Amino acid sequence: MYRRSANGIVFYQFEELDGAGLTHAFLTRLGGVSQGPYATLNLGHTVGDDLAAVQENHRRVFALFGVDRGQVVSPYQVHSAHIRPVGREHGGTVQNSTDGLLTTTPGLMLLFRFADCVPLLLWDPAHRAVGLVHAGWRGVANGVVRAAVEAFVRHVGSYPGDLWAGIGPAIGPCCYRVGPEVIERVAQAVHLPPDRVHHRDDGLYLDLPGTVQAALEALGVHRIEASGICTACHTDEWFSHRAEGGRTGRFGALVMLE
Repeated sequence: MYRRSANGIVFYQFEELDGAGLTHAFLTRLGGVSQGPYATLNLGHTVGDDLAAVQENHRRVFALFGVDRGQVVSPYQVHSAHIRPVGREHGGTVQNSTDGLLTTTPGLMLLFRFADCVPLLLWDPAHRAVGLVHAGWRGVANGVVRAAVEAFVRHVGSYPGDLWAGIGPAIGPCCYRVGPEVIERVAQAVHLPPDRVHHRDDGLYLDLPGTVQAALEALGVHRIEASGICTACHTDEWFSHRAEGGRTGRFGALVMLE
């Protein structure tokens, strides 16, 4: 990924999407006005931060990418497998109980928020369709990766082999210790290769980004770029629910067809 900075905001972009006709970014926690555990570019309204600061952070992000609030669609994320197609009429809305959005509408920005879960970007260059997905372990266990690929097939006419996937910054296998019940739930839902589970310090560590990648490959998606960035290891740039004891902000991931 490229690390970039503009107007004080630091963000990352996938190299393979250069020249693809997309605006996209994984926003770090740097460049906003929030204080304390939410410092500084917190985009989460429901984590305990001052709402005026959150609004100013949004204003800065929208100004950087040249959009207004009426061009932005966000989901209220609930770890579901609900994927929703959206168009211009959804601009300025929050889609309830949704963990994936896809669109074929230029100028409509999809904006999600994260703090360890996997941000998954899907792009169909043949049909000019793009989507974002929120994939925590519960979402993966509920089938959100399959639901997202199937939504592209159903609503856009995509072939899985034509899709390109980008796996953004998320908690890595170095830091994501889980119980055996998590491994069991995930393994019941997706193909979980043995190397996606690490045994260390008498515990189990799940490679959540690697699990998402394995699920994509099992569905026929093979053009995949993974960030390799662990949010829990790098709280200087990313919010991490696990590393920061649950009191932290949410960083943004966004994509828009140009």
